[in-house]
Amino acid sequence: MKLKQIINILEEMAPLSYAEDFDNVGLLVGNTETEISGIIVCHDALETVIDEAIAKNCNLVVCFHPILFSGLKKITGKDYVEKSIIKAIKNDIAIYAVHTALDNHKNGVNKIFCDALGLKNIKILVPRQNFIQKLVTYTIPENAEKLRNALFDAGAGKIGNYEDCSFNSQGIGTYMGNENSNPEIGERFEFIETQEIKIEVTFEKHLQSKILKALFSNHVYEEVAYEIYALQNTHQNIGLGMIGELENSMNETEFLHFVKAKMQCGAIRHSELLNKPIKKVAVLGGSGSFAIKNAKHSGADVYLTADLKYHDFYQSENQILLADIGHYESERFTKNYIVDFLKEKITNFAVVLSEENTNPVKYL
Repeated sequence: MKLKQIINILEEMAPLSYAEDFDNVGLLVGNTETEISGIIVCHDALETVIDEAIAKNCNLVVCFHPILFSGLKKITGKDYVEKSIIKAIKNDIAIYAVHTALDNHKNGVNKIFCDALGLKNIKILVPRQNFIQKLVTYTIPENAEKLRNALFDAGAGKIGNYEDCSFNSQGIGTYMGNENSNPEIGERFEFIETQEIKIEVTFEKHLQSKILKALFSNHVYEEVAYEIYALQNTHQNIGLGMIGELENSMNETEFLHFVKAKMQCGAIRHSELLNKPIKKVAVLGGSGSFAIKNAKHSGADVYLTADLKYHDFYQSENQILLADIGHYESERFTKNYIVDFLKEKITNFAVVLSEENTNPVKYL
């Protein structure tokens, strides 16, 4: 398979449009026309992982964290980033990162986190905002069903657990074509008053060009009247973090030991114990101090994340137990998920899980 074909599969798993604006996801090194002989999946595309890829005849590294995060002005091999990039380029190895594109996916990093803890009734902790748009258009009744179905096929009309959602209303449309017009109904310079159907559908903003292509290709009018609005609605299936419930509540100490075992943590730093049972659990893989308020407002008994600073723990304010389980630890099963996903989609060459432990944090 060519790299561009594999990228399509990776985008199915983690659409790049889901990534945060600050992030650097997608193809970092390589040519999309390259024939791929094997894929190795890792957490961090360090030089040791590139060596492993060479040894295992894999010329595509799919990593969670982007090894290239900020701009490089020189590539001289002076640090671990440049050394990895140089070795990858010398050996014709492509590097592709998913990071927050998978963080924000409903089946991504935080769903994997929740599954590892056996949480039930899960939902997004910080739903994505400014991601939904609405299309409004008008057509004759005879064209309405065909047009609606084309918009649905392009990805419009999905709301939560429902598909093919639209609102349709009847009204009177009027128009008069000039000398350059070719009206579907009536003649040039004739004032037309006709029954029309108003169709309204919502869609994720990254689908706009696809939605408009479907609109123009399936509409009967020469000039298509349409409006697109940006909505303030949050997207309940895209966002960072998740919140769910344990099957049975635990005391705080018992719960922290449970998390330490399940997530294979070297240590857990936490705020003061509140002597309250733990039932409702909020999680956010990776650096999650920004979502402490969201966890508190959600009514969670505990918030599991990573990279909490000294003053972040004060935000507990005797309302919630805050626990830093480690950055790598909170995302540790993500690469396993990526391997399983790719193996299901690709069967004609090897997809292997890297054996390198790239966690830079060690514990006594």
